[in-house]
Amino acid sequence: MIKTIEKYPIASLSIVVLLMLLVHLDVPNVTIMEARNFITAREMAHDNHWILTTMNGEARYQKPPLPTWLTAISGLIFGMNNLFALRLPAVFMVLFSGIFMYLLSLKLTLPKKQSLQNGFILVTSFYIIAIINEAPWDIFTHGFMLAGVYYIFQFFENEKNYWNKAFLAAIFIGLSFMSKGPVSFYAIFLPFLISYGITYKFKRLSTKILPLISFVILFLIIGGWWFAYVRLADPKAFLEITTRETANWSNYNVKPFYYYWSFFIQSGLWAIPAFISLLYPYLIKRAENKRVYKFTFWWTIIAVILLSLIPEKKPRYLVPVLIPLALNTGFYIQYLITNFSKLKRKIEIYPVYFNFLLIALLGLILPFVLYFFLNEGIQQHYTSYILTSISTFLIGLLIIKNLFQKKIQPVFYLTILFMVAIFTFGLPISKSFNKNEAFNSINKLHQLEKINNIKTYTIGEITPELLWDYNGILKNIYKNKELKIPIENQFGLLLMNKDLELILSQLKNGYNAKFIDTYNMNVGNKKKDRLIRQFYLISKK
Repeated sequence: MIKTIEKYPIASLSIVVLLMLLVHLDVPNVTIMEARNFITAREMAHDNHWILTTMNGEARYQKPPLPTWLTAISGLIFGMNNLFALRLPAVFMVLFSGIFMYLLSLKLTLPKKQSLQNGFILVTSFYIIAIINEAPWDIFTHGFMLAGVYYIFQFFENEKNYWNKAFLAAIFIGLSFMSKGPVSFYAIFLPFLISYGITYKFKRLSTKILPLISFVILFLIIGGWWFAYVRLADPKAFLEITTRETANWSNYNVKPFYYYWSFFIQSGLWAIPAFISLLYPYLIKRAENKRVYKFTFWWTIIAVILLSLIPEKKPRYLVPVLIPLALNTGFYIQYLITNFSKLKRKIEIYPVYFNFLLIALLGLILPFVLYFFLNEGIQQHYTSYILTSISTFLIGLLIIKNLFQKKIQPVFYLTILFMVAIFTFGLPISKSFNKNEAFNSINKLHQLEKINNIKTYTIGEITPELLWDYNGILKNIYKNKELKIPIENQFGLLLMNKDLELILSQLKNGYNAKFIDTYNMNVGNKKKDRLIRQFYLISKK
């Protein structure tokens, strides 16, 4: 089986990604960042706002539109309210990233087997998977930048055919800019250039000045035309949004410099191997290709340092670091596959046992943990529970067996299979933990609007998840502490409990306010006030 997997690397990567992410793509709840993307895509399709993008009918230029275009196109083909369709482009970008990780590894002169392992490590890293649900723009910008790095590396290394490499690199780097601006350029490309300079020294670059200049001009045109167009077409909104977004880098969610230095944890199941791969004095002596290991090590470390310099920090901003980290981790995995059976020192052996036994133990106890927590809910997901329990338990046993036989290659692929089993069989079970008896979809509001022949307004900006579910425009009539009362004799009003007294005091005496319903989009045990709105029917006396 392993020989077949390694014989067809692209097909193997495709099967793993599609099984993990496609089978139950519509199961996870819509997150705030997803909702923003989906709303903008919906307004592109419904209102033809393809260039001057909007959310809730108002300008939204915080992000370039390429990922949203792809989302909207998929929605137009398969249905704009189809979560599977809207998430599909992001899943293909995960696969795209895994394939280019494999291809880049080959160009770095790594063995085919190690290159495939690097691809698997990337696509099964925790935040690479989580990001398609938490912040879908990120996988597009970083995936396209990885492709750009693949071609620019060949441009630097090749003595022939470097014009077409420069051209292709410019296209993909431009697409990265069109996905999330210069984020990936700063977090992936710049660290790549610095680490390349440290390791490879930019040899013979003087003979490539003209194609290099052409590369820069082309990627700036591809990546910058939308920004220039919006700046000219809607300068006021563009400048307001740009100023606000730029200020966030230094004032919003500010964390200390060292905040990111547990970054290897974001790789999930690979956290311990990733950490060990960063022990440079240890692994540089053991890596088969020391030059490439040195390159990937510095690429990872410099990326973390550059991200740490920016005051605004969030865990998901570490996603670009997982790309060079996957390459780096691959060196340690390959070292174990080749040499683990020969290792004698306990300090080298124990971390390996600890890491993979932990995964095996999780597989063994998962059936019992799920049974305990699901209780009566197990009947609703009986098939998923049985398949998850059997697969993870067997995988756990096989990991233990191969680990004590010191066969790390099967252990590695069983770890990949463990991830596939969790997502393919276990993901539907997560719905059992999302119950909320008070849940009430805001989409039902359309029925009330139709019965009463009214239009609904909101106090303050409506939460994106609520707006996505509502499927329409909800105009905010309370801005700068001023209430702008609609001209209609009767209208609907959505507000939060905390705003009720304030708004009622600002309504003129000639209005009646009648409470109708509460819309609650919370799932699970956590209660977020931003996902709750009270609906009042406001009418003139």
